[in-house]
Amino acid sequence: MKIIISLVALLVFAVPFPALPLPAEGKQLVGWLEKVRIYPGDLVIYAKLDTGAKYSSLNASHLTEFMRNGEQWVRFKVTSRYGKTVTFERKVQRVVKIKRHGAMPQIRFAIRLGICLGGSYEEAEVNLVDRSDFNYQMLIGRSFLKDKVIIDPSLKYTTKPICKGISEK
Repeated sequence: MKIIISLVALLVFAVPFPALPLPAEGKQLVGWLEKVRIYPGDLVIYAKLDTGAKYSSLNASHLTEFMRNGEQWVRFKVTSRYGKTVTFERKVQRVVKIKRHGAMPQIRFAIRLGICLGGSYEEAEVNLVDRSDFNYQMLIGRSFLKDKVIIDPSLKYTTKPICKGISEK
């Protein structure tokens, strides 16, 4: 019996294990609520980080659809908690159908918008919706979060949106 245990132990320790990368390597630790800066407009807003959502959503008011050079565009306003309002005009990337728990699917415009979270900047797809009944103006989904951050649900407001060298497009 001792011989079998010795052989098993020898095999277990003799088999090389591949070096696995640490999951947090190169990623910033953030809370489930953070301030983000959106571009163009250089507007700081409060966001909920949601790994259950694939894409990000933004509270947009006064949404108006129009055509520019034969392409579909939208004009909308975003107001920060502190009353700063910015009017945006963005080209519609696509029209999306959002499934909602216990409700009919909702049709939304999806645009590209620059998002700064901590020191991470990316132009990402964001769908526009009336989030005025929610506590947070923006929901940041997995498509933006992946490869950038690790979310600790016990934390809030761990970082400030400080992205350098962003041009206003």
